[in-house]
Amino acid sequence: MPNWLLPENIADVLPSEARKIEELRRLMLDNFRLYGYELVMPPLLEYLESLLTGAGEDTDLRTFKLVDQLSGRMLGLRPDMTTQVARIDAHLLNRASVTRLCYAGSVLHTRPSGLHATREPLQIGAEMYGHAGLEADAEIQELALASLALAGFTDVRLDLTHVGVLRALLENCPAAKKDEAKLYAALRAKDVPDLQALTADYAPLVRDALLALPNLYGDIDVLKKAREVLPDLPGIARALAELAALAASAIGRAQVAIDLADLRGYQYESGAMFALYVPGLPNAVVRGGRYDHVGEAFGRARPATGFSLDLRELARLLPTAERKHSIRAPWGNAPELKEKIAELRKSGEVVIQSMPGHSHELDEFECDRALVLDEHGSNWILKNLG
Repeated sequence: MPNWLLPENIADVLPSEARKIEELRRLMLDNFRLYGYELVMPPLLEYLESLLTGAGEDTDLRTFKLVDQLSGRMLGLRPDMTTQVARIDAHLLNRASVTRLCYAGSVLHTRPSGLHATREPLQIGAEMYGHAGLEADAEIQELALASLALAGFTDVRLDLTHVGVLRALLENCPAAKKDEAKLYAALRAKDVPDLQALTADYAPLVRDALLALPNLYGDIDVLKKAREVLPDLPGIARALAELAALAASAIGRAQVAIDLADLRGYQYESGAMFALYVPGLPNAVVRGGRYDHVGEAFGRARPATGFSLDLRELARLLPTAERKHSIRAPWGNAPELKEKIAELRKSGEVVIQSMPGHSHELDEFECDRALVLDEHGSNWILKNLG
């Protein structure tokens, strides 16, 4: 095997793509800061038990594991940064007030999440801790939509769901509670025959509600239908009210859809969940929601809500970045030349000094001007190359 080959679903990022990704990262992090989110940088690896605390079985399966040669303990390479940031809030910062944190960095997956997905996503996201009210969910949802707008996506679909609906039903049926994992899988796949078999011995009220969930998807009117066909339980009423409020806050910024069976991340989340879709990609580009219970595992229960996205996947949807206008300068050590180049770079111009004996072919930069001596040979001036 040639020693330059990379593992499957792992790839280098070349200049034009890297530039798009980095510009997106800077735009989003700067915007997070405008909302009051502080940047944190969790480590790439940590002890496995800490990394998987509060996470579901899916996270465990996605985690690369290795033995620490210093301690002999198992380490994990992070597959997601959300639990790490929750640990920072609960264990290190330990603030009593509302805390807003953001992050950006590579994560690693043992298997790709989709057919053409990378196993090394560049994850960026924002989390809010300390406020249990719907205002926090609304701000996180707004920030996620603003992040896509910064990337140039205005045709966005917002899908909303709520784990409170299923959990309210399970609380009222011990038999269903025992089948929680199977019910979750069947609902996520919208597998009605499997649901019918699973719910055959349940109380009629719970059985009918569970069988109705796969068909409760569509526009905002689905919430009205859900109130008609689902039992009048406090947990369900609260969940539907929260979904209505979040849908209303997104009107005008996204096309809103409701899907009460889309419970991706059910084991991890604790309230309203959302996903954002854009043209050109079948999978969600952003996923977020409430996950209040994660901080408990680190010794401090804190309300929490947030979102994340993969910058590499998002950048693939964008057009190739335009070549950066730049200035070509000759190689030389003359003080006047070096002073002029330094002055131009300080003002934000890209100045590329040509190496002796090489052509001026460049992929990412377009030299539309050149630094040349004037007709008297005494001053360096800019000349348009046309």
